[in-house]
Amino acid sequence: MNKELIINAAPSGVEIALLEDKKLVELHNEKADANFAVGDLYLGKVKKLIPGLNAAFVDVGFEKDAFLHYTDLSPFAKSILKFTQTAMQEGDAFDFGKFEIEPEIIKTGKINEVLNSKPNVLVQILKEPIAAKGPRLSCELSLPGRFVVLTPFNEIVAVSKKIHSSDERKRLQKIVEAIRPKGFGVIVRTAAEGKSTSELHQDLLELQATWKNIQHNLKDAVAPAKILSEQDKTTSILRDLLNADFNNIIVNDKNIYNDTRNYLQRIAPDKEDIVSYYNNGSPVFDHYGITKQVKSSFGKTVNLASGAYLIIEHTEALHVIDVNSGYKSVSNNQEENALQTNLEAAAEIARQLRLRDIGGIIVIDFIDMKLPDNKRKLQEAMEELMNADRAKHAVLPISKFGLMQITRQRMRPEVNINTSELCPSCGGTGKVTSTLLLEDEIEKRLHYLSTHSYSNLLLIVHPIVYSHLTKGIFNSIYKKWKRKYKVKLILEKNNNYQLIEYRFFNEHDDEIKF
Repeated sequence: MNKELIINAAPSGVEIALLEDKKLVELHNEKADANFAVGDLYLGKVKKLIPGLNAAFVDVGFEKDAFLHYTDLSPFAKSILKFTQTAMQEGDAFDFGKFEIEPEIIKTGKINEVLNSKPNVLVQILKEPIAAKGPRLSCELSLPGRFVVLTPFNEIVAVSKKIHSSDERKRLQKIVEAIRPKGFGVIVRTAAEGKSTSELHQDLLELQATWKNIQHNLKDAVAPAKILSEQDKTTSILRDLLNADFNNIIVNDKNIYNDTRNYLQRIAPDKEDIVSYYNNGSPVFDHYGITKQVKSSFGKTVNLASGAYLIIEHTEALHVIDVNSGYKSVSNNQEENALQTNLEAAAEIARQLRLRDIGGIIVIDFIDMKLPDNKRKLQEAMEELMNADRAKHAVLPISKFGLMQITRQRMRPEVNINTSELCPSCGGTGKVTSTLLLEDEIEKRLHYLSTHSYSNLLLIVHPIVYSHLTKGIFNSIYKKWKRKYKVKLILEKNNNYQLIEYRFFNEHDDEIKF
């Protein structure tokens, strides 16, 4: 599979498109004034405790207080509170390796037992603000790197379950336990498979430097304050997705191009040359066909290559996707037709979930199939297709009603692009000017031109208006106008004009503006 990253920089922000085999699978939009992105660290002030919800509202500078539930406090919540206070006073002057960890809090505890004094606390954005809700917070801090994730206050080493070789898992466990800094736990990412000790150690050193920077930024900070920003989306996507399949990164901004090359030079020097600068004049998204894919991929109806189509609707509680066969007919076997259509739909649905970043509960109404083997094939195909999805998800078996349920982690607002355009004739009202009124308007313009020394005129209108103006051999409206205003008037029709669009031109074929 070939992966490409197309980056379109504009004054309002940066748009990032991820293509897999030339097909758009992810679309990210990073606004120039973006705040409260997932992974950002803030010094927050606890404002209100809600014992009934076992949660607290924390001021992190957003217009609405952020939400922190007890289950997101982390077992090391007391250590985080102690660290926050210490760092606010001493910054990076104290050695974190000698920091004394406080006892863990119990899983079934109460929020007011931990945050009763409404202290300042270092928190991380777990979910961006969605709709009317403020950000969701966590005290389980983590710093993601290329190959490992650093987790302060615990000393656990865990290896990604996606690394299937038991020998490789043991090798990585042994290496990381030997180089793990004191006071930190480490999660070994899937990308670490096959990497050397020096590569893992370098990644750890960079993350330790980031933690030192957090200590420095906390000194004398006043809540609410941003302590550390997650990397920009370009580098965070590269950090999480960069592998041997990546073969092209196209950027239309010189600064981002240089930053991307420098980042790749640091994390994957062999990939530095895949970055190219685009300056061909036409918009980069148009040149690579992304604009067209966006137009065809968003909206209520999504057409498939075979003629089948999806209907995607969003309710308050969940998303519903209906699979329709359209005119698709592979064979005379109805069961086989249903299976093939459902498999094609499953591939597009997995893409749509990533592309629109749909989260929560998704209910899919596939075309009914009778054979249990076919239902199992469809579920296995969906699970395999969803493997490429970075969001946490679960796929349930098809119910007796033919429905499949999927839950998918919601971390950001759903990407929703309006692909319809305002009608140039009616301006979105659904109604256009009466032909009779249009006739009066054109005649007024003609009268004006006849009194201002225009004697040779060309009038171009829509074919329907043309038919109305030329109806009748001797008494057509067009001929009446010629006689009444004593001008040489040529009437022509143009299929590209909107219904009520018309234009006057002079004898030199220059359009006359009113």
